[in-house]
Amino acid sequence: MALIQNSVIDVIEVLESGIIQVRQRNDIIDDSIGQIVASNFHRASFVPGSDVSAQPKRVQDIAAVIWTPEVISAYEAQVASHSTPSE
Repeated sequence: MALIQNSVIDVIEVLESGIIQVRQRNDIIDDSIGQIVASNFHRASFVPGSDVSAQPKRVQDIAAVIWTPEVISAYEAQVASHSTPSE
């Protein structure tokens, strides 16, 4: 029995605010029976304008299309309106 690890980005979501959420599924496969014997997930999210250069090309491509200057400005304005001034 040999175990093989396989990782795949199985979900990419774009929220209304422009935030991109990514879920990576990590499977352990028993190659003698060809079945997944264990899985776990890793999630990450990226706000408009953040650096996604280390992410898979699909995530980079989606960010390049979705994150227009208008989307980035709207997100920054939304964050600024929700921050509380320090006193």
